[in-house]
Amino acid sequence: MISSIAATIGCKAETLRLWVQRAERDAGLGPGRTSEELSRIKELERENRELRQANEILRKASAFFAQAELDRRFKP
Repeated sequence: MISSIAATIGCKAETLRLWVQRAERDAGLGPGRTSEELSRIKELERENRELRQANEILRKASAFFAQAELDRRFKP
């Protein structure tokens, strides 16, 4: 059935099957994460990556300024 419909609308059967599966998941009828959940996960992963980068920058800056303070204290 999917292959005949796919031929009618001009796409491959596998593409149409994936669209149907996604529509079923989004409607709560199929197993797996919805498109909204996948989008939210992607957004959170991006935010997590940015926060890790910011923490690394802050850690390096803190170490740099701590070393500069130690150097300043020990100079006569």
